[in-house]
Amino acid sequence: MDWWQAIILGLVQGLTEFLPVSSSGHLMMVRELLGVDGEGFLDFTVLVHLATVCSTVVVFRKPICRLISGLFRFRYNDETDYVCKLVVSMVPVAVVGLFFKDAVESLFGDSLLVTGACLLVTAALLFLSDVLPAKAAGAGRPAAKEHRNGISYLQAAVVGLGQAVAVAPGLSRSGTTISAGLLAGVKRESMAQFSFLMVLVPIIGEQLLDAVGTFSATGRFFSGETGGLSLALGFAAAFLSGLAACRWMISIVRRARLSWFAVYCCIVAVLVFIFA
Repeated sequence: MDWWQAIILGLVQGLTEFLPVSSSGHLMMVRELLGVDGEGFLDFTVLVHLATVCSTVVVFRKPICRLISGLFRFRYNDETDYVCKLVVSMVPVAVVGLFFKDAVESLFGDSLLVTGACLLVTAALLFLSDVLPAKAAGAGRPAAKEHRNGISYLQAAVVGLGQAVAVAPGLSRSGTTISAGLLAGVKRESMAQFSFLMVLVPIIGEQLLDAVGTFSATGRFFSGETGGLSLALGFAAAFLSGLAACRWMISIVRRARLSWFAVYCCIVAVLVFIFA
């Protein structure tokens, strides 16, 4: 992988990790377009995913510090309630990652056609999350019950199931979790922060499992197939673009329509079907 390819792929990862358009699907497509060799690409994906985790921590550093501080007061306060709901949302993807990771990878493989199909599913979810709650409000249905921290344990579990489904390439993690939350009745202002914080531990765990797998096979945490300069530039590009995309997506979830991203996903899916 050349240094300029690493920068492009890092930018793609940083932008698409937070926007509801599937980072894994876009990385796969751009890798094919750039002609990047698959050797050592796992090292690169582990590092750029870690970069976007760092972006999330920087953007949400104040809420994270507040949650940690409240948790160590050792009583059931708002912070403890929020952390417990985050843990509930992580259970489904933890089960899939620990017990069905190989089965999922063998089922979906590395096919661009599968990515295209999953992008269409992402588009459908984004569209429905805009249309159905608006229809419910327009029909004069009674307002949903207010839950502590803006989300219930059941809604957290539903959002967690969305994250577990999003392991398929082309299904956007942020798009699926946000859509699942909105469809379950979570308000937009509550869903923005929750959807980004809930993925921190699963992403870190996923990357650790990949690194441990590499270590078991080679005796090193990185295979060494990708040069240090490319890894460093990819990390920096993913981190900086992730900062911008994370802040942008928070604003979008709170105020803008997600249907525009649904249109984008449909266009990309059609292009994948044409050229794959």
